Amino acid sequence: MLAMMKVLVLVLSLFSAGLTDDEINSRYFPEGFKFGVANAATQIEGGWLEDGKTESVWDRFAHTHPELIADRSTPDIACDSYHKYKEDVAMVKAMGLDYYRLSIAWARILPTGHADKVNQAGVQYYKNLFAELKAANVEPMVTLYHWDLPQNLEDLHGGWLDETMADHFAEYARLCFELFKDDVKMWITINEPKQVCQGGYGTGLLAPGVVSNGVGEYICAKNVILAHAKAYHIYNDEFRATNQGRIAMVIDTTWYEPGSDSEEDQEASERILQFNFGLYANPIFIGNWPQVVIDRVAQRSELEGFNSSRLPSFTDEEIAYVKGTYDYLALNHYSTNMANATADSPIGDPSYANDISVLTWRQPEWPSGAADWFAVVPWGLRHLLVWLKKTYGDVEIVITENGLSDTTGIMEDDHRISYYQGYLSACLDAIYEDGVNLSTYTAWSIIDDWEWNGGYTSFLGMYYVNFTDPERTRIPRKSASWFTNMVATRCLVDTCTE
Repeated sequence: MLAMMKVLVLVLSLFSAGLTDDEINSRYFPEGFKFGVANAATQIEGGWLEDGKTESVWDRFAHTHPELIADRSTPDIACDSYHKYKEDVAMVKAMGLDYYRLSIAWARILPTGHADKVNQAGVQYYKNLFAELKAANVEPMVTLYHWDLPQNLEDLHGGWLDETMADHFAEYARLCFELFKDDVKMWITINEPKQVCQGGYGTGLLAPGVVSNGVGEYICAKNVILAHAKAYHIYNDEFRATNQGRIAMVIDTTWYEPGSDSEEDQEASERILQFNFGLYANPIFIGNWPQVVIDRVAQRSELEGFNSSRLPSFTDEEIAYVKGTYDYLALNHYSTNMANATADSPIGDPSYANDISVLTWRQPEWPSGAADWFAVVPWGLRHLLVWLKKTYGDVEIVITENGLSDTTGIMEDDHRISYYQGYLSACLDAIYEDGVNLSTYTAWSIIDDWEWNGGYTSFLGMYYVNFTDPERTRIPRKSASWFTNMVATRCLVDTCTE
């Protein structure tokens, strides 16, 4: 088997030899193109039980499953942005950015998760943060849910496996729209539902750690999508006319490059993209689940002895209710894999990965990030952007996360500069050569943070944070200067052309 894999890698390496980085694009970013940076509440705020905030599922998960966190750490203090938000905003301002993407901690606003008890201290924290951003002339891009479900909702209702969660989220969303209607114009409902569902309710490797592979992630997916749609309609019907803002859901995916030009490998690439991205995007942009997902899960469910498909169906009313609930397409992207056709996995226990049954791998020459899955392949982003245009039409695309992780945390981070330069060049290629309607690029991240399972061992910040210092001192890396200059010049090289 190993010998066969080596042959496969050799053959496909020859096929992919031309899939290398192009020259860095020397055109200016278009007029009106916007730049930002992103963070999330659990990863930077700290103050985990301060001023009335209660536990989230990630607070509980980190404390009860330290073996699943690389350094057995918790987000109790993180970057201490709950107390140092003014310093964070000052850094964003100094970099000349248009946006600061952040998330609201649901349990800081609503300690029980329900809208019957509002924590005014939590509300005031975000009001203060938004006021600071306004004074700095930086627009907030606000995520309502970045993985941190109040633990109370998990304990009482079973979290995202319960269909009532859509109503609880809708209550929370309406409250935030009302509380912050004068502060926020750019809303995101839910960040990366694939990670919420697959990791949280499938493999159990992410909070809340429920293991229900091949079943739980699909139930979760439907509930998350309906929650998003409810929040969208509330905003559209009750707040858009006066707020004049925009709203979408962030969906993430790796790009899967076909391992050859064969029909089988092309189909394998499309299949895994539909399971990873289309599962959440198709109901919103096209209507209903992707057909390949419907067919494969139904077929395997029958062979496994289920009375019906493990993939819950949408009613006609639900399909119509969800379709069109977007103002833009929000994309998180970090890396690329190759994809090849392979024999279907044997029928046995249900499994999301077996439902897909695609062989994925990385070219050995691709540079790596902090994790095994992380390969630096800038052209993959361009290919993904073109695929999004082909699949979902000429919709405006907002990149809401893109960045490089490493385990060294070095200050002279030329590798991070190279990453940003390459991926931003791919954005320019997609805009000018492929006609992709890309309007915004948001880097992850401005500061190091608590990286979920990676704890404090994975670094993505353009600013270093000393997590052993009670002051959580922020110090700019070389990439911060490069990115600041790039935003100011709107150019990736020394001299740009029109």
